[in-house]
Amino acid sequence: MAASSSIKEMSASISGISNDKHCPGHLQILKAFTAALREKENRDAVDESVLCPLLHVLTRLSDELHAADSEGQDVSSVTLELQLTAECFRAQRNACVQSTSNQTLLRDLGFIDVTLKLLKYLQTKDGQYGALEALCCGIQFIGNVAVGNQNAKMIFGSSLSRPSPVSLHAKALLLLCITPIILSISFNRQLLCVDDEKTVTYASMVLHTCLDEAKVESLALPQNISLALKVMELCRTQPDIDWTVLISTQHFLKCTVLVESMYTRMHHNDRVTLLELLLAQLREDDSECGVPRTVASFLASCFQSGCSAVLSLATGSVSSNEVLQEALTVISLLDVLCEMSSDHREFMFLQDHPDLLSNTIDLLAQVHAIGKSSKNIFSASHNFSSFGGEGASSHHSPVISFKAHLIRLIGNLCHNNANNQNKVRELDGIPLILDNCNIDSNNPFINQWAIFAIRNLLENNMENQKLVASMEQHGATDYSALRELGLEVEERDGGLLLKTVRKDT
Repeated sequence: MAASSSIKEMSASISGISNDKHCPGHLQILKAFTAALREKENRDAVDESVLCPLLHVLTRLSDELHAADSEGQDVSSVTLELQLTAECFRAQRNACVQSTSNQTLLRDLGFIDVTLKLLKYLQTKDGQYGALEALCCGIQFIGNVAVGNQNAKMIFGSSLSRPSPVSLHAKALLLLCITPIILSISFNRQLLCVDDEKTVTYASMVLHTCLDEAKVESLALPQNISLALKVMELCRTQPDIDWTVLISTQHFLKCTVLVESMYTRMHHNDRVTLLELLLAQLREDDSECGVPRTVASFLASCFQSGCSAVLSLATGSVSSNEVLQEALTVISLLDVLCEMSSDHREFMFLQDHPDLLSNTIDLLAQVHAIGKSSKNIFSASHNFSSFGGEGASSHHSPVISFKAHLIRLIGNLCHNNANNQNKVRELDGIPLILDNCNIDSNNPFINQWAIFAIRNLLENNMENQKLVASMEQHGATDYSALRELGLEVEERDGGLLLKTVRKDT
């Protein structure tokens, strides 16, 4: 009863603000109301009679601020009105916390309509007179009014392409919270591009709250794609904003049509960011990462069509940053494909992806030949000081482990797959892999990946086993590298096994 009485007394004081000339005392009244709403018992005491006076104040402030532009109101008055607006938003925000009934009441009374109108106005002020603070608080309110409210989610799930007969208040809420439409057209530049991390964080929070499967797919439309691209850019430029990362990993990467639409329009540095986020998802402990098979197939095709770009790095003088970024994208694609084809059953269909294996073998052959033809970025190195001690900071080669990962991918694609085992033999891939069994500081663990690939190629495959044996007998390849690593091929029961050599002591 005490809480109910207190909150209603404050509401009565707010009623006086609706008609009096604004003064600093009004701000103190609103601040006291905001503070009171931090307490659950006060939020539980909120009803229509408590909120209506606050709505009247907010509506008056909206009218006055819009009129100020045309009437040339003085700066001090506008500044106070913006402070009062920010405090109204804070009170609304607090009223929503863990209260579905208050969320619904605020929506039904029309707070969303007035808030939307004010947010559009505040965007035009470029942070003048305290507009940025009010903008941030308004966005926070929009985020809070939806969190955990399934009724609100139902409204957000409506579609502009298939309008439903909802109330005026619901339409206003829909207009704001169908963020793929609004943010891509008007909010995108003003909110996600504002030079204020809090504003961007709050805007991202609202977007994350409002997204569902249908709206994520709608982001792929030409008129909306700019929003998705901006979110991915923020993942790269402001990685500490968790909301944009969550939007990307929990929503974007699970939608094939959006991934394809974004990827084809992205700059290469943002493509690398997308691929890094995807790689992190694949490395999570969960057995299912939620990335569709169709996304994996699309990325495999991207790798195949662009893989030759990495060869441009061999000259040592890349002609442009764009060429370098394109090569780095290829390297990131390879990393993703290696992870997808390793211990992820849902992606093992990549073993049958058209020409992926043959393209990978061909690229390995080119890289290996370039590295042996002259001293360049693909040449084998034994400068192990680069990986520790004083030389560690100087080793920044963009193709570190690239050749090793090509071999890893070949090994993955051949695991328990006779057709691919045979294809590697037919494309002369086995001698190529055996020639990479030597330790190489430019390709850490390349010898291990080579052995892994050879094991997968020999497993239950007599033709491959015979080929390896014939190489040893005729010196067709530097097979001795295996012995240097403590391994040899042994004939057993009509087959060949790769085994560890016992060394004399």
